[in-house]
Amino acid sequence: MKRLVFCVPLTLLLATSASATSFVVTTDSLVAGMMSSSESTSDISSSFGDDKIVLAARDDAASFVASAGAIRGVHLQAALQHIRQQLPRLQADDLQLAEAILSL
Repeated sequence: MKRLVFCVPLTLLLATSASATSFVVTTDSLVAGMMSSSESTSDISSSFGDDKIVLAARDDAASFVASAGAIRGVHLQAALQHIRQQLPRLQADDLQLAEAILSL
């Protein structure tokens, strides 16, 4: 019986420790992703703030974001292609780019 009393708290402690560790790893991954997204937005804002192709895609970008990617207009497609040609090392998905376009 003494072993059972000792094992239960130890098991709970280990389970809590494992959960905390995975929470930290998940949080670190989310923060890294947000920083990457923020850097992408910053790159786009500084590079395309007065670009006619990108500015013309704002309405399409709003529809794309609001529909979670289901509505993809021709102006947005042109802007995404234009951005990727101008910044080939940019690592951002279409949703991140559409959000960055909306922030202009």
